[in-house]
Amino acid sequence: MTHKRTVSGIQPTGNLHLGNYLGAIRRWVQMQYEGECLFFLADLHAITVHNEPAQLAANIREMAAALVACGIDPDKAVLFRQRDVSAHAELCWLLNGTARIGWLNRMTQFKEKSGKNREGASIGLYGYPVLQAADVLLYQTTHVPVGEDQKQHLELARDIAIKFNTDFGVELFTLPEPVIGGPAARVMSLRDGSAKMSKSDPSDMSRINLTDDVDTIMSKIRKAKTDPEPLPSDVAGLEGRPEARNLVGIYAAMTDTTPAEVLAQFGGQGFGAFKPALGELLASKLGPITERLDALKSNPAELDAILAKGAEKARALAAPTLAGAYRAMGL
Repeated sequence: MTHKRTVSGIQPTGNLHLGNYLGAIRRWVQMQYEGECLFFLADLHAITVHNEPAQLAANIREMAAALVACGIDPDKAVLFRQRDVSAHAELCWLLNGTARIGWLNRMTQFKEKSGKNREGASIGLYGYPVLQAADVLLYQTTHVPVGEDQKQHLELARDIAIKFNTDFGVELFTLPEPVIGGPAARVMSLRDGSAKMSKSDPSDMSRINLTDDVDTIMSKIRKAKTDPEPLPSDVAGLEGRPEARNLVGIYAAMTDTTPAEVLAQFGGQGFGAFKPALGELLASKLGPITERLDALKSNPAELDAILAKGAEKARALAAPTLAGAYRAMGL
């Protein structure tokens, strides 16, 4: 099968910030021009831990709006909520008959997420990788973007596909290949260059939110923690200067260049010159996103129509594989 089809899901967290944008979202925007893409809001994954229902509903909408605002084009990519395509849950249950407890016991992410309280974790959290396998196998997916932490889950999806195909003597599932994405910028806190930018940080000054206006962005960058030294002229000079490295890294990511190229331009200058340049860059790039986000939030019908259209396309693409799985199993 030469046709390239990429599938990826994102957890619906609220309060999106620059780290989310430069992490997964911007890569998705590029990928929709490189082949057929299905992107979904992983709300069935979200419920494997307890959520306040109203908060979860709000987070799903905010994430959907942010994806569209950041440049996901509903005419190019299929954007939908996982729960709107019931085939995800159905295929997951069918694959539970193929997945093996020994395989799931080896998943390191469950050990990390359940921590000391393994017995108190939900079955959903334990079986999470089987739902992930269903997410990609359902669409005859050829490529799945994965970070290092998800590679093990994709290998499990391939194992499940091979065992199902072998057990039932069918060639039903395509084996998806991992796409280790380009280096997603690791965006750190503006208050502490050794901690990731996070929505849970009590200080709003630690992050650039996608809802921040231009003045707020400029102010946060102006007040971002730095050191008294000027910027070095090469990357080696950032060693031991986490805040400087973070700001240079953000500038590089936002301009699609490298830290070395940024330092070639700004090396020798102090933060008094670099911070306003970075603030203006962020304001110019994020301004249109914030505007579109506000417009979508004030027009829920537009967002609903986008998600409904995406779900309809996804259901049509998923139907043949789900039917094939039922048929193969004699159901």
